Amino acid sequence: MVCKIRIRIRLRLENCSIADSMLQSLAIGHQYSSLGTQPILCGSIPGLVPKQLRFCRNYVEIMPSVAEGVKIGIQECQHQFRGRRWNCTTVNDSLAIFGPVLDKATRESAFVHAIASAGVAFAVTRSCAEGSATICGCDTRHKGSPGEGWKWGGCSEDVEFGSMVSREFADARENRPDARSAMNRHNNEAGRTSIIELMHLKCKCHGLSGSCEVKTCWWSQPDFRVIGDYLKDKYDSASEMVVEKHRESRGWVETLRPKYNFFKAPTEKDLVYYENSPNFCEPNPETGSFGTRDRICNVTSHGIDGCDLLCCGRGHNTRTEKRKEKCHCIFHWCCYVRCQECIRVYDVHTCK
Repeated sequence: MVCKIRIRIRLRLENCSIADSMLQSLAIGHQYSSLGTQPILCGSIPGLVPKQLRFCRNYVEIMPSVAEGVKIGIQECQHQFRGRRWNCTTVNDSLAIFGPVLDKATRESAFVHAIASAGVAFAVTRSCAEGSATICGCDTRHKGSPGEGWKWGGCSEDVEFGSMVSREFADARENRPDARSAMNRHNNEAGRTSIIELMHLKCKCHGLSGSCEVKTCWWSQPDFRVIGDYLKDKYDSASEMVVEKHRESRGWVETLRPKYNFFKAPTEKDLVYYENSPNFCEPNPETGSFGTRDRICNVTSHGIDGCDLLCCGRGHNTRTEKRKEKCHCIFHWCCYVRCQECIRVYDVHTCK
């Protein structure tokens, strides 16, 4: 069963009207280039279930951060998969902007749900710490005792609030008693958990001439790239599950269990899936595969980004490409750098 959280956020902007369509379980369309702080009319957003509508009305101030979070999630997905057969390609003019790829309960679906949910939690948490919203702020609950040579200060980011926003909004429609809802809920939570796992102390030195006699420290989220790297590792080690049906008082319920008992059972930090991915070698509108023809490959790599694997054994073409680059740069006192412009020739390899 396909996850069908499809959301459109209409922002009232001075110069244009933006209809942002979010794909399944928190993803956003292509027209989000201007994310304003103007009021959002929750009642005009099609497709919201009652719980999401109530949430939007209660937290309308942070809805632009929700949209921004999905945006950075998609951008990170495209970075992490830039050298793979499926490279997180988006589709123009479609509510489901990844096309049919997410219809299946694959590793790719697991990653997209995790990175989008993490993106929402991250963006909302950061927005609160920056003072962009009045309904949230800094975390004052989890400081503990200071360490030797430093004290608490600054603004600790309230990741619990950001995770709550992501959980309440993204998971609102994942309440069906089927395997796909169970998978989506698990992977959404794994994405949010990744931020908590990677929170760290950030400190600033104080003292004469930067002597760092005293440091003030606060809890901070990592760069989102760190979260993307972490979840990409989870994608590579995702656990394959099988679907089990059993009867409860409310009727038939589907649950997931590990397919292989001799492997360690997945934790709340791991990604799970229960359907195999297509190979993405050839275009296929049914699976959403664009194929890998004309994709740039790395002729020296033996990995998935190498021409052998990325091109699926079809071989590759090579062409030369001239590029203008700065060269012979010299620093002049004081204080500027002057460079010459050079033309360099590169070999570019593309899949047949």
